[in-house]
Amino acid sequence: MAPFAFATAGRIRFGRGVASEAVEAVRGYGHKVLLLRGGSVAWVDDLAQALAAAGCEVVQLRSSGEPSVEDVRAAVVAGRGVDVVLGVGGGAVIDLAKAAAALIPSDCDVMDHLEVVGAGKPLAADPLPMIAMPTTAGTGAEVTKNAVIAVPEAGRKVSLRDDRMLPRLALVDQALTDNAPRGVTLGSGLDALVQVIEPYLSSRANPFTDALCRAAIPQGIAALQRLAKGEDAAARDALAYVSLSGGLALANAGLGAVHGLAGVIGGRFGAPHGLICGRLLGPVLAANADALGPSKRMAEVRSWLAEGFDLPDAGAFYALSDLLDEWGLDRLGRWIPEDGDLGETALEAAVSSSMKANPCVLSEAALESCIRAAL
Repeated sequence: MAPFAFATAGRIRFGRGVASEAVEAVRGYGHKVLLLRGGSVAWVDDLAQALAAAGCEVVQLRSSGEPSVEDVRAAVVAGRGVDVVLGVGGGAVIDLAKAAAALIPSDCDVMDHLEVVGAGKPLAADPLPMIAMPTTAGTGAEVTKNAVIAVPEAGRKVSLRDDRMLPRLALVDQALTDNAPRGVTLGSGLDALVQVIEPYLSSRANPFTDALCRAAIPQGIAALQRLAKGEDAAARDALAYVSLSGGLALANAGLGAVHGLAGVIGGRFGAPHGLICGRLLGPVLAANADALGPSKRMAEVRSWLAEGFDLPDAGAFYALSDLLDEWGLDRLGRWIPEDGDLGETALEAAVSSSMKANPCVLSEAALESCIRAAL
């Protein structure tokens, strides 16, 4: 057995009702809190009031969309002097909260630490304590050690990454995802599914991540199938668990070509991350299968997809696109023109950090073909 390591949030609390523990958790770190929040969950107003009633000084900052370099800078300025950072929202909000917690104690700019387009330096100081509360089931950001940041001038999304950025506490309350819009549910859910499939196929997979992913892949497929038809509390619970499992797995085994392409496509063309991942999953799996040849793990994934989504076994990877069409999800052609320099997009994706864990090396031509198949 090859040596491996496994790192995650300091503590994870999972279950309906654990959101009620947030006030006490925050008070355990101090009295002044930076509350970073999305705009869609009204319950956060009650949380802010409860924090104030408990004696906390609350600095609130709303976030919409995936965080940019300027968003990070604004959050750092807003958070000067706080004791703890609380992120309540989707993966983008939690990523912004992790970035703010990492940089508030530092005199360095975010560009000093970003991968690929920045200086990539390690953090100069330990981050502030950070508590993550996801309101969508998708990214698993509550248990990862990086924050994905958009750099518009470079047309890229890249990571601020440090082992110390893992949240001190992840409060995963499935009830916070109930009744989310169908498009958000399916888009984020597809991201969650990709994030248990890619670590399972990863060249860095280990026994812990394998155990998580083997259980979560069929569970995620079944949950998505149910939620595509309508609201289902049990499916919400399952998808939240799959998202958590994906965060745990990717933080320790890496991802693959889907996310390697998604970071570049999202930065260049602005398509939603979850939808990019969902639309690329089938084409990338097919390309990997062709490059790898016979593969037990690839056959397992194909079988799980075929059985769970009622797809033809031999052509399951190709049939995924038709399934997403049936669900009414947009193709990437809505954002990416066919003459949008896909070759350059593939070239940039080929050197991304996520691509390093793909189970095989895909040529730039193969990556470009994957993008075209998703248009």
